[in-house]
Order: sequence, then C-alpha cells, then structure tokens
Amino acid sequence: MTVTGPFTVNMKPLEAYSKKSDGADLGRMSIDKTFEGPLSGSSQGEMLSAMSPVKGSAGYVAIEKFVGTLEGKAGSFVLQHFGIMSAAGESRLVLEVVPDSGTGELSGISGEMEIVRENGHSYVFNFQL
Repeated sequence: MTVTGPFTVNMKPLEAYSKKSDGADLGRMSIDKTFEGPLSGSSQGEMLSAMSPVKGSAGYVAIEKFVGTLEGKAGSFVLQHFGIMSAAGESRLVLEVVPDSGTGELSGISGEMEIVRENGHSYVFNFQL
C-alpha cells in the first residue's frame, strides 16, 4: 500500500563528537517531525552527518521513531535513514522501517519512505502491514 502527505521538520544542531579537523567534518542534529494525512503523528530522532572537504559531497545516517496513526491504526515504528550525495550531482536517499520495530496496531509493519522536497516536505510511504 502507498500513502502520501505533508510533514514539517525541525532540526537542531547537537554537540558533535568530532570537531573541525583535516578531512570530513562530523555533525549531529536532532530531528522533530509532524506528519499529516494518512500517516498522522510525530517523530523524534537523531542524525549523524559527514561533510566532505569537497563542497556538495556529504553523507548522513539517522534513526527516527514515529508515534501516531497510519490509516487510522495506532502505534509506532522506527525509520532508518541512509543518505549520500556527491559534488558531481549524484544522490541517494533510503528510508526503511526497522524490522520488528512496529508496536500496537502497527506491529509487523515493513516498508520504505521517500521524501519529496517541493513546496515544503512531503512523504511517499510504501508499506506492508
């Protein structure tokens, strides 16, 4: 099944483990999202990033826990992010439900999410329940 809808995101810097030095700069951010539509609720998470010395090249990983409803079914699940981009313009972003992380009526959920950045943020969530 596939659902789509808007979401808002608020990211704040957290203290980094690695300060500026030779090579890539490592950073941390908190992630707070509010989802609307068939996926309705909020999520909180944390992102780790690496900014290459080459402008436009970076990578990140993140974990966020969603709590709310999916098509009226209440529960929670965890999304894992993997994102990478290069100065050459190539990019890849993967968000997947962590296996067996679903609770309540969302127990057993699996799937992938796409983030669309046009006129704000929206999601395309392909899932099995």
